[in-house]
Amino acid sequence: MLSQLVAHLRENRTRLREEWAERIQEAHLLTAMTPKEMSAETTSVYDNYVEVLETGSVGALQQYARDLSERIIPRGVETHEVVGIVLLLRDVLARSLFEKYQRDFAMLNEVLDAYEPAANRIANTVAVSFVEERERVIRQQQDAIRELSTPVLPVRERLLILPIIGVLDSERARQLTEQLLSGIRRHRAKVVVIDITGSPDVDETVANHLVQ
Repeated sequence: MLSQLVAHLRENRTRLREEWAERIQEAHLLTAMTPKEMSAETTSVYDNYVEVLETGSVGALQQYARDLSERIIPRGVETHEVVGIVLLLRDVLARSLFEKYQRDFAMLNEVLDAYEPAANRIANTVAVSFVEERERVIRQQQDAIRELSTPVLPVRERLLILPIIGVLDSERARQLTEQLLSGIRRHRAKVVVIDITGSPDVDETVANHLVQ
Protein backbone atom coordinates (compact mmCIF):
# COMPACT_ATOMS: atom_id res chain seq x y z
CA MET A 1 0.00 0.00 0.00
CA LEU A 2 2.79 2.43 0.88
CA SER A 3 4.44 1.74 -2.47
CA GLN A 4 1.30 2.97 -4.30
CA LEU A 5 1.12 5.98 -2.02
CA VAL A 6 4.78 6.88 -2.61
CA ALA A 7 4.42 6.45 -6.37
CA HIS A 8 1.49 8.88 -6.38
CA LEU A 9 3.41 11.47 -4.35
CA ARG A 10 6.43 11.24 -6.64
CA GLU A 11 4.36 11.47 -9.81
CA ASN A 12 2.73 14.64 -8.52
CA ARG A 13 5.84 16.03 -6.82
CA THR A 14 5.98 19.41 -8.56
CA ARG A 15 2.29 20.22 -8.16
CA LEU A 16 2.11 19.14 -4.53
CA ARG A 17 5.34 20.90 -3.56
CA GLU A 18 4.13 24.14 -5.14
CA GLU A 19 0.77 23.85 -3.39
CA TRP A 20 2.59 23.28 -0.10
CA ALA A 21 4.85 26.31 -0.69
CA GLU A 22 1.76 28.45 -1.31
CA ARG A 23 0.21 27.25 1.95
CA ILE A 24 3.43 28.16 3.78
CA GLN A 25 3.32 31.68 2.37
CA GLU A 26 -0.37 32.07 3.20
CA ALA A 27 0.39 31.03 6.79
CA HIS A 28 3.26 33.56 6.95
CA LEU A 29 5.81 30.91 7.89
CA LEU A 30 9.54 30.98 7.07
CA THR A 31 9.30 34.70 6.31
CA ALA A 32 12.98 35.11 7.18
CA MET A 33 13.93 33.06 4.10
CA THR A 34 14.17 34.32 0.53
CA PRO A 35 11.91 32.76 -2.14
CA LYS A 36 14.94 30.95 -3.57
CA GLU A 37 15.89 29.55 -0.17
CA MET A 38 12.32 28.49 0.53
CA SER A 39 12.08 26.73 -2.83
CA ALA A 40 15.29 24.80 -2.16
CA GLU A 41 14.29 23.84 1.38
CA THR A 42 10.73 22.81 0.52
CA THR A 43 12.05 20.62 -2.30
CA SER A 44 14.52 18.93 0.06
CA VAL A 45 11.95 18.47 2.82
CA TYR A 46 9.41 17.03 0.36
CA ASP A 47 11.90 14.51 -1.04
CA ASN A 48 13.08 13.48 2.44
CA TYR A 49 9.48 13.17 3.58
CA VAL A 50 8.54 10.84 0.73
CA GLU A 51 11.73 8.82 1.22
CA VAL A 52 10.88 8.21 4.87
CA LEU A 53 7.36 7.17 3.91
CA GLU A 54 8.90 4.64 1.53
CA THR A 55 11.69 3.26 3.73
CA GLY A 56 10.28 3.76 7.23
CA SER A 57 13.73 4.93 8.34
CA VAL A 58 13.81 8.24 10.18
CA GLY A 59 17.61 8.40 10.55
CA ALA A 60 18.13 10.38 7.35
CA LEU A 61 15.25 12.68 8.26
CA GLN A 62 16.72 13.31 11.72
CA GLN A 63 20.05 14.28 10.18
CA TYR A 64 18.36 16.51 7.63
CA ALA A 65 16.31 18.18 10.38
CA ARG A 66 19.50 18.89 12.33
CA ASP A 67 21.24 20.26 9.23
CA LEU A 68 18.20 22.39 8.43
CA SER A 69 18.15 23.69 11.99
CA GLU A 70 21.78 24.77 11.78
CA ARG A 71 20.99 26.80 8.67
CA ILE A 72 17.75 28.44 9.74
CA ILE A 73 18.06 28.96 13.50
CA PRO A 74 20.52 31.86 13.02
CA ARG A 75 17.93 33.41 10.70
CA GLY A 76 15.42 33.62 13.54
CA VAL A 77 13.13 30.78 12.42
CA GLU A 78 11.07 29.56 15.39
CA THR A 79 10.08 26.04 16.42
CA HIS A 80 6.39 26.63 15.67
CA GLU A 81 7.30 27.55 12.08
CA VAL A 82 9.15 24.28 11.47
CA VAL A 83 6.37 22.23 13.04
CA GLY A 84 3.84 24.27 11.09
CA ILE A 85 5.35 23.61 7.67
CA VAL A 86 5.60 19.86 8.33
CA LEU A 87 1.96 19.72 9.41
CA LEU A 88 0.96 21.69 6.33
CA LEU A 89 2.80 19.18 4.13
CA ARG A 90 1.07 16.32 5.91
CA ASP A 91 -2.31 17.93 5.22
CA VAL A 92 -1.55 18.77 1.57
CA LEU A 93 -0.53 15.17 0.88
CA ALA A 94 -3.51 13.75 2.78
CA ARG A 95 -5.90 15.88 0.74
CA SER A 96 -4.22 14.70 -2.45
CA LEU A 97 -4.72 11.09 -1.42
CA PHE A 98 -8.36 11.77 -0.60
CA GLU A 99 -8.92 13.30 -4.04
CA LYS A 100 -7.30 10.31 -5.73
CA TYR A 101 -9.19 7.60 -3.83
CA GLN A 102 -12.43 9.34 -2.85
CA ARG A 103 -14.55 7.10 -5.10
CA ASP A 104 -13.18 3.94 -3.50
CA PHE A 105 -13.75 4.29 0.24
CA ALA A 106 -12.26 0.90 1.07
CA MET A 107 -9.03 1.79 -0.72
CA LEU A 108 -9.06 5.30 0.77
CA ASN A 109 -9.29 3.90 4.29
CA GLU A 110 -6.40 1.52 3.63
CA VAL A 111 -4.25 4.31 2.20
CA LEU A 112 -4.97 6.69 5.09
CA ASP A 113 -4.41 3.93 7.64
CA ALA A 114 -0.95 3.46 6.15
CA TYR A 115 -0.22 7.15 5.67
CA GLU A 116 -1.38 8.83 8.87
CA PRO A 117 0.80 6.96 11.43
CA ALA A 118 3.87 7.41 9.22
CA ALA A 119 3.12 11.11 8.66
CA ASN A 120 2.63 11.73 12.38
CA ARG A 121 5.89 9.95 13.17
CA ILE A 122 7.71 12.17 10.67
CA ALA A 123 6.20 15.33 12.19
CA ASN A 124 7.27 14.25 15.68
CA THR A 125 10.77 13.39 14.50
CA VAL A 126 11.30 16.73 12.80
CA ALA A 127 9.93 18.66 15.79
CA VAL A 128 12.09 16.82 18.33
CA SER A 129 15.23 17.09 16.18
CA PHE A 130 14.70 20.82 15.66
CA VAL A 131 14.10 21.48 19.36
CA GLU A 132 17.19 19.48 20.34
CA GLU A 133 19.36 21.33 17.82
CA ARG A 134 17.93 24.68 18.87
CA GLU A 135 18.70 23.95 22.52
CA ARG A 136 22.25 22.90 21.59
CA VAL A 137 22.82 26.12 19.64
CA ILE A 138 21.43 28.21 22.50
CA ARG A 139 23.77 26.49 24.97
CA GLN A 140 26.73 27.14 22.69
CA GLN A 141 25.77 30.79 22.36
CA GLN A 142 25.36 31.16 26.11
CA ASP A 143 28.77 29.58 26.73
CA ALA A 144 30.36 31.86 24.14
CA ILE A 145 28.74 34.95 25.68
CA ARG A 146 29.96 33.97 29.13
CA GLU A 147 33.48 33.46 27.83
CA LEU A 148 33.47 36.83 26.08
CA SER A 149 31.91 38.74 28.95
CA THR A 150 34.21 37.36 31.64
CA PRO A 151 37.68 36.67 30.21
CA VAL A 152 40.39 35.37 32.54
CA LEU A 153 43.49 37.23 31.36
CA PRO A 154 47.10 36.25 32.10
CA VAL A 155 48.98 39.48 32.89
CA ARG A 156 52.34 37.87 33.50
CA GLU A 157 53.61 34.49 34.64
CA ARG A 158 51.30 33.07 37.32
CA LEU A 159 49.32 36.33 37.60
CA LEU A 160 45.74 36.53 36.31
CA ILE A 161 43.21 39.34 36.17
CA LEU A 162 39.46 38.80 36.01
CA PRO A 163 37.63 41.97 34.89
CA ILE A 164 33.93 41.76 35.74
CA ILE A 165 31.50 43.85 33.71
CA GLY A 166 27.75 44.06 34.12
CA VAL A 167 25.29 42.74 36.69
CA LEU A 168 26.74 40.09 38.97
CA ASP A 169 24.29 37.86 40.82
CA SER A 170 24.87 34.60 42.67
CA GLU A 171 24.39 32.42 39.57
CA ARG A 172 26.84 34.43 37.48
CA ALA A 173 29.27 34.47 40.41
CA ARG A 174 29.18 30.68 40.42
CA GLN A 175 29.92 30.60 36.68
CA LEU A 176 32.75 33.11 37.12
CA THR A 177 34.23 30.99 39.88
CA GLU A 178 34.24 27.93 37.64
CA GLN A 179 35.94 29.87 34.83
CA LEU A 180 38.45 31.37 37.23
CA LEU A 181 39.38 28.01 38.74
CA SER A 182 39.82 26.61 35.25
CA GLY A 183 42.08 29.55 34.36
CA ILE A 184 44.12 29.11 37.54
CA ARG A 185 44.74 25.46 36.72
CA ARG A 186 45.52 26.20 33.09
CA HIS A 187 48.02 28.99 33.83
CA ARG A 188 49.21 27.65 37.22
CA ALA A 189 48.47 31.04 38.70
CA LYS A 190 49.56 32.07 42.19
CA VAL A 191 47.87 35.49 42.26
CA VAL A 192 44.47 36.57 40.94
CA VAL A 193 43.25 40.17 40.68
CA ILE A 194 39.45 40.51 40.48
CA ASP A 195 38.41 43.87 39.04
CA ILE A 196 34.80 44.66 40.00
CA THR A 197 34.83 48.34 39.04
CA GLY A 198 32.76 47.53 35.95
CA SER A 199 30.00 45.87 37.98
CA PRO A 200 27.46 48.33 39.41
CA ASP A 201 26.28 46.22 42.33
CA VAL A 202 28.11 43.43 44.15
CA ASP A 203 26.29 42.31 47.29
CA GLU A 204 27.80 40.54 50.29
CA THR A 205 26.70 37.08 49.16
CA VAL A 206 28.31 37.47 45.76
CA ALA A 207 31.50 38.92 47.23
CA ASN A 208 31.80 36.02 49.68
CA HIS A 209 31.25 33.53 46.86
CA LEU A 210 34.10 35.05 44.84
CA VAL A 211 36.48 35.24 47.79
CA GLN A 212 35.84 31.67 48.84
